[in-house]
Amino acid sequence: MKHIPIPEIPLRRYIDATGTSTQPLPPEVSIDDLLCCYRNMVLIRQFDKKAIALQRTGQMGTYASCLGQEAISTAIGHTMRKEDVFVPYYRDQAAQFLRGVPLHKHLAFWGGDEFGNNFAGAAAQDLPNCVPIATQLSHAAGIASAMKIRGEHRAVVVTCGDGATSRGDFYEAINLAGAWQLPMVVVVNNNQWAISVPQRLQTGAHTIAHKAYAAGIDACRVDGNDAAAVVDAMRMALDTAWHGKGATLIEAVSYRLSDHTTADDATRYRSSDELNRAWEFEPIKRLQTWLHTHGHWDETKEQALVAECTALIQRETELYLSLPSQRPEDFFDYLYEELPYDLHAQRQQFIDKFHLRGGTHHGR
Repeated sequence: MKHIPIPEIPLRRYIDATGTSTQPLPPEVSIDDLLCCYRNMVLIRQFDKKAIALQRTGQMGTYASCLGQEAISTAIGHTMRKEDVFVPYYRDQAAQFLRGVPLHKHLAFWGGDEFGNNFAGAAAQDLPNCVPIATQLSHAAGIASAMKIRGEHRAVVVTCGDGATSRGDFYEAINLAGAWQLPMVVVVNNNQWAISVPQRLQTGAHTIAHKAYAAGIDACRVDGNDAAAVVDAMRMALDTAWHGKGATLIEAVSYRLSDHTTADDATRYRSSDELNRAWEFEPIKRLQTWLHTHGHWDETKEQALVAECTALIQRETELYLSLPSQRPEDFFDYLYEELPYDLHAQRQQFIDKFHLRGGTHHGR
């Protein structure tokens, strides 16, 4: 059998798990960048805990936690321009918040209200949360194609998990990005688990980043728990896209410290020893340590940040709980442009049954 040499793609890292510098920060990453990232990561982790608590107490539906993966999404939201388009999957709470999506919108979405995907502000052109695996990549390629045809100096950033890279949608999208030199950045959150399937059983590729070679696009691997490394990689990839030089695939290596969703029980397929080891590499503590060591953070600032985050999350939670519930007839009214005649009676029966059971349009 002929041996095909595989080029190495080194893992980019500036701050290691102990909060120690492994090399000087690049010019593209400032202290202000890291402080902004740290504040957002702390907020999103607190929010994540609150969302899970709401789900466990029956006040919200199934929820996909981003625990341990906050640095990746934060770096994405921090580096994108307002005019860029974000095409998220379901663990991008951090980036979406930085793009202008209020926290109560996330709660509404996971609470079963599609209006939680009705964004405004900088996120007005961003796509909604995508739960089907990998389908968002094709959408991103289509948007990037339109940008290129129009000659716009913008970029599309699309995210997915490691499991999505085994889907045909992923290969089709990156193939088009390479063939047409699309202004697209594909960020793969390699959190090691596609629900219950570990990465070693998902692919025979040397790394996920190596899949970019088949498509003819740039590839980059970063420590997804190092905010500085992800910011640096994002800035380089976005600059490439903005200047019409094609797409980039970023593999951000992290770990899913939570269950896949609140409907999952990860203890059935991974050991507690593995999970405990992974906690040693999580992103928030390492960045906090680095900032503190270099004189940019202290306990007073930490306490103020925690209080600020707690107050914001409480306000957003109260706003979510006060939202009116969706109308039962929305199932019919938003499925067709014009409701077929034979469904009119069924629609009315559904409304009557809802009210007979004591249903209300308000409260949760």
